[in-house]
Amino acid sequence: MAPAAGSRASGRMLVQWLDSAWVRPVGLMVVVVVLWELAVRLFAIPPYLVPKPWDVILVLVHERDMLLAESMPTTIATIGGFALSVAVGIPLAMLIAGSRTVEAYLYPLLVFSQSIPKVAVAPLLVVWFGFGMAPKVICAFLLGVFPVVVAGVQGFKSVEPDMRDLARSVKASWLQTFIIVSLPHALPSIFSGLKVSVTLAVVGAVVGEFVGANSGIGFVLQRSIGNFELPTMFAALTILALIGVVLFWIVDLVERLAVPWHASQRADVIATA
Repeated sequence: MAPAAGSRASGRMLVQWLDSAWVRPVGLMVVVVVLWELAVRLFAIPPYLVPKPWDVILVLVHERDMLLAESMPTTIATIGGFALSVAVGIPLAMLIAGSRTVEAYLYPLLVFSQSIPKVAVAPLLVVWFGFGMAPKVICAFLLGVFPVVVAGVQGFKSVEPDMRDLARSVKASWLQTFIIVSLPHALPSIFSGLKVSVTLAVVGAVVGEFVGANSGIGFVLQRSIGNFELPTMFAALTILALIGVVLFWIVDLVERLAVPWHASQRADVIATA
């Protein structure tokens, strides 16, 4: 009986391990890498078009110090632009959601600003602010602020008027009504915008590095493309993707801590779905 019980316990542990949140995406990535390797070999794709996965892994291992050092400016610019997006986007969303006049004037301008390619704006930022961190942070901000505003407006507008009336009936101040009623109801939508914003901020930081920088992952990409060093380029893209995934995971973790009561964070609702 003891060996049978041990086998059942081992089987349950194996099922729990296979059902963990990170095993499935990692397994999918392994499958993609294997298919990539097979495609390169079967179709005899030259290395100057698509490198072999093993060559990319070798660059990640041998050039890890360089890639880690170059990833720091990109990460700092991303975090700076994302923080600026939060600091500006949420108050803007509150203003737009709270006033039809502000919405009529400001919302169309925000939509219009998103129609302008940031690659075209980035050289102008270099002219205005010079080389350095500022243009990269501003590029990350310009790409990241719009999702925060849109999601914030949706969240603040979704608050039931009856809830606000109830708060006023007990003589709650504007600040108390905002903290107790408006903000908790808007947080799920705001976090949805933050998840989009943090990934776009990575793109914005790289755009800034393309235009005017002598460091960062964008600079590594630009240099490797110019020298036809495709394994280095793919390794830099991998690092860039990891930065986005880690930052997205951090925002998701903060959301789980901030709104554990929401349906999207409840394990029973997810399991039922």
